[in-house]
Amino acid sequence: MAVKKHYCDFCNELPPDSDNPNKFYHDHEYGFELTDDNELFERLVLEINQAGLSWNTILQKRKNFQLAYAGFDILKVANFKEKDIERLLQDSGIIRNKLKVNAAIYNANQIITLQQAHGSFKQWLDQHKALELADWVKLFKKHFKFVGGEIVNEFLMSTAYLPGSHRFDCPTHKKTIFYK
Repeated sequence: MAVKKHYCDFCNELPPDSDNPNKFYHDHEYGFELTDDNELFERLVLEINQAGLSWNTILQKRKNFQLAYAGFDILKVANFKEKDIERLLQDSGIIRNKLKVNAAIYNANQIITLQQAHGSFKQWLDQHKALELADWVKLFKKHFKFVGGEIVNEFLMSTAYLPGSHRFDCPTHKKTIFYK
């Protein structure tokens, strides 16, 4: 059985000029803080859609997701109607899973509720920064759909709420808020 490479090893072995979307994502996005609610929503939707699939598949379809989900504008997605759901389920450029599509719309509405109560999705997340993963998972399950432990963990690591996105010896780790 082949030993699976760590994401950092895989990405750092790609040439600097690689057009593999993992290279850019690893070097410039994964483990970096996001401050915009729509960008946080995008990451949550992408992580949910990755469930059962490879991250490479999601990155290759990312532009299609951005188009299909109105640039991840939370208010627009929250107002998607049945015709939008049907459109998404027919869109071969994204993941056509009804549970994941419905979760995106439901979660957009939940984020609006959190924004109203806390000022922004980011502020709500920041208020819970000290939580351990198990408590984050409980909190996410209370507010969102299609969020299990792995999805919540990856969302939080990828947006700099939990450490672990990069190996300590990875050059990109030094650019994250977890480098000391």
